[in-house]
Order: sequence, then structure tokens, then C-alpha cells
Amino acid sequence: MRLLVFGATGRTGKLLVEQALASGDHIIACVRNPSKLDIQNGHLELVQGELSDQAAIARAMKGVDAVISTLGPRARQKGSPITQGMRNILAAMRSQGVRRLIITSTLSARDPNDSLNFKAKAMTALVKLVMHSAYEEIVCVAETVRASDCDWTIIRLSLLNNNPKSGNVKVGYISKGEVGTAISRADFLLKQVGDEKYLRQAPAISN
Repeated sequence: MRLLVFGATGRTGKLLVEQALASGDHIIACVRNPSKLDIQNGHLELVQGELSDQAAIARAMKGVDAVISTLGPRARQKGSPITQGMRNILAAMRSQGVRRLIITSTLSARDPNDSLNFKAKAMTALVKLVMHSAYEEIVCVAETVRASDCDWTIIRLSLLNNNPKSGNVKVGYISKGEVGTAISRADFLLKQVGDEKYLRQAPAISN
């Protein structure tokens, strides 16, 4: 598949790119600073541009099968750059007929299937209190994606760690006792790209 990745220079995004390339996918990475993605592969294409650069996003979008975003807000950022960037991404998807979108988020982006336990409630409350601007950005990005007409899946992560890939990934909702609260960055669900089980849903994932 031809996959367009946003957030490819981050720790989670870089691992995703490496796994996708190893699976034989062709990756287009839209990045602000190409020098931060030090991967040499003939199936990796870099497009330089900010999230505010609609022309760069449109160039990167040409001929892709799906879009994946691992973008996340900074603790003390100003404004809502990721929300605006997501609007630009969705506009480019509509104009070029790209349907599939997968983004990573957190439990701060609530879901109707949620019934959070004490630990999950405490984590989201702490984020809202200590990193309020980041919390608002997380919520706004999720709302923007939910309001779109594309075939989206919001994969919600909680406590990320750098443990080796285990392949042991649980998907579901905390209220149903299907998932825990921690997951390795290396176990991101790449297979969600071709899986329609959670189409237009926002499951949580954990090890």
C-alpha cells in the first residue's frame, strides 16, 4: 500500500514507518524537518512541509491508499496547530478521494463506549489540569475527525513505553475490561489500515 504518514519523525511515528517499510509498503512522510528521519529506503518518500502548508499536504496526498497520523500536541504549545493541520489533511483527502484515515489519540478524547476506571480517570484529569492546552487540542482533533465523512479510526493510547515489540496487543474499550492502560510504541496497530472492524470508532489499545 501507499501510506501517507504525519508525525513520522516522532518516536512512535518512526517505529511505524520502519514497520510499514519492512512489510513492503511504500511510505510518503510529510515532515517539517526531513533530516530528523534518518531512514534509508527506496520505498520511503519525504515531502517537506508544515501542517499549515496546504500545497505540501496536497502533493503528499497524491495516489495514497490511506493516511496515518501519530501527531500529538506539546505540553505548552500555543494555538491549535494540529487541529488546523487535521482540517488541511481532511480537505486534501476529500479533494483527492482518499477515504481511510487512522490517527493516534489518548483517553482524553472520550468515547460513548467509555466507562473509565479510577486509574484512567486520574490520568485524564491530570492531563487536563497540568497540560490544559494539550488536552484541549487532543479533544478538538478527535472531534474534527469524528465530524468528517472519511473512513476514520481513532486509536487511543494511554501510557506509552519503549519496551520491545511483543505482538501482544489488546483492542477494545476499558469499560468492557478488554484493554489495560500501557502499550509499547513498537506495538502500534499497523494492521488497522486494512481492518474495518473499528471503522468510525475509537477503540483503546494496550499490551
